[in-house]
Amino acid sequence: MEQTGNKKYDVVIIGGGPAGLSAGIYSARGRLKTLLLERMAVGGAIVYAGLVENYPGFLEGISGLDLADKMNRQAVKFGLEVMNAEVTALEIKGKEKEVRTSQGDFTAKAVIIAGGSERQLLNVPGEKEFTGRGVGYCALCDGFLFRDKTVAVAGGGNTAISEALELAKFAGKVYVIHRRDELRAVKILQERAFAEPKIEFVWSTVIESIEGDDVVRKLNLKNVATGKKSILAVDGVFVATGAKPATAYLKGLLSLDENGAIVTNEKMETGIPGIFAAGDIRSGSIRQVVSAVGDGAVAAVYAERYIAEHFQEAH
Repeated sequence: MEQTGNKKYDVVIIGGGPAGLSAGIYSARGRLKTLLLERMAVGGAIVYAGLVENYPGFLEGISGLDLADKMNRQAVKFGLEVMNAEVTALEIKGKEKEVRTSQGDFTAKAVIIAGGSERQLLNVPGEKEFTGRGVGYCALCDGFLFRDKTVAVAGGGNTAISEALELAKFAGKVYVIHRRDELRAVKILQERAFAEPKIEFVWSTVIESIEGDDVVRKLNLKNVATGKKSILAVDGVFVATGAKPATAYLKGLLSLDENGAIVTNEKMETGIPGIFAAGDIRSGSIRQVVSAVGDGAVAAVYAERYIAEHFQEAH
């Protein structure tokens, strides 16, 4: 439902991933009137993880979707308000902050930015044209469409190898195309991928373009070490080349590092009093669920202290 006018909150949280939900739990339990804004599905990128094995307390692992759902329900139970909206701008109005969104404007005493990252695109000819017709970004979502077919994954980090392993459940052949000559993924994922007979690695190689007719048919490749070009026949390609912080709307307002991530101190404070950042969007983040949750808790605790110190009517 579209909002009219401006609504006031103690805390507005931008982003509904683990960092945002953790902040929501702490803020709501602190009896602060708190709103969480998420433009996509609540849970963030974690909802696409088939199995999260390194989050403490789940001996057999848990799906990212289930973990996100548990966090969301826990936060809402304590009184967190959640709204599906895209944040378009953040402005300073005296001591307060105004958050402009696709669903109206909201005023907050403190803002916690936990918007995470956006998937990097290959930005090569054919990628945009064939998105949804062989070019994909989520093996968990679309892997079943490639049963017994040949697919490729672009990338060499945790996400790429996780995607390849997921695709290997369905596809007849999975090529992992990586611009380096070794993987960046954690060792346990590497071991699983190297042990999977369906997965073949194409090292020191980039995709120059994607071609097909109604659907993807082939990739034009280039070896970055030798310059040699080649063609790889595939039925689909999944892009998993990394992510960039979702901070385009914050340029000129907050201090960002060379990658566009928000610079904070150990209290998750940015350069503007009352604005905090947590999770993958923060400079120096290790981009893990457990660290994002910790960031969110720290940001919420110091946001509550900030409000108590600067607003007489604070709880």
